[in-house]
Amino acid sequence: MKIMRPALFALSLAAVGSLFAAAQEMHHPPKVLLIDREFLKPGKGGSLHDKSEGKFVADMAAAKWPTHYIALNSMSGKSRALYLIGYETFEAMEKDNNAFMKDTALSAELDKDTITDGDLLSGTDQFLLTLDDDLSYRPDVDIAQARDFEITSFEIKPGKSKEWHELVSMVIEAHKKAGTSAHWATYDLAYGGDDEYVAFSADKSLADIDTGFAEDKKFHDALGEEGINKLRELEADCIASTDSELFAINPAQSYPMDEWVKEAPDFWKPKHAASAAKPAAKPATKPAQ
Repeated sequence: MKIMRPALFALSLAAVGSLFAAAQEMHHPPKVLLIDREFLKPGKGGSLHDKSEGKFVADMAAAKWPTHYIALNSMSGKSRALYLIGYETFEAMEKDNNAFMKDTALSAELDKDTITDGDLLSGTDQFLLTLDDDLSYRPDVDIAQARDFEITSFEIKPGKSKEWHELVSMVIEAHKKAGTSAHWATYDLAYGGDDEYVAFSADKSLADIDTGFAEDKKFHDALGEEGINKLRELEADCIASTDSELFAINPAQSYPMDEWVKEAPDFWKPKHAASAAKPAAKPATKPAQ
């Protein structure tokens, strides 16, 4: 189900936003983001999908593949999984793809894993996005401590980029004035869709969303009546639609950096999952294309 809500409301709830960061340090999100989305057949999620995706993770770990990713499972909307892979440049993504394609052993194992995983899926698609620093607000975060993501997309009307940037600037200034805990990283959809922007908010727990709601009055007070009216005018002028969804990080389907595991081992590599894991006969990698 598509959740529609105004940009004013959606952005004001962005409590703790960002993407990948090294352990115990606040780092900037990657400049290029690849999202691999999988839609699950009814009854094919949960442990079945964990086991299937776990093959990719085990094979990547055996291969000591340098590119890591985070898996998100939907808590709203259609049953689906997102795999977030970050790069600093498109060239870096190309090099990662080329390295994989040149390894025939990895390709063979990947084919087997993909067939198994495909039996659980009703469809897949992919998106490439680029970070927009001007539309982001305090985006750095320690991803090792993140547990949930709120992802809000904004479809912009043709020719309304100037109004969209003005709208977000007003939202950012209001948060600064109100002193809220808001943080988010905004990406521009470069390939895979229309003129869309996507704001990512990573939460340490769902309690961060409660904090966002509690701070909403401070945000509105900072805007004032005139500012709220102006923001609503800009929203009606430049935004065609919005869609906000909630996701939980699934460590069983993620290929985390060693630093994240060291910082939060009970989450990223729980003992029961480690004991159930089986070593792969040959290494493979989840594709970044």
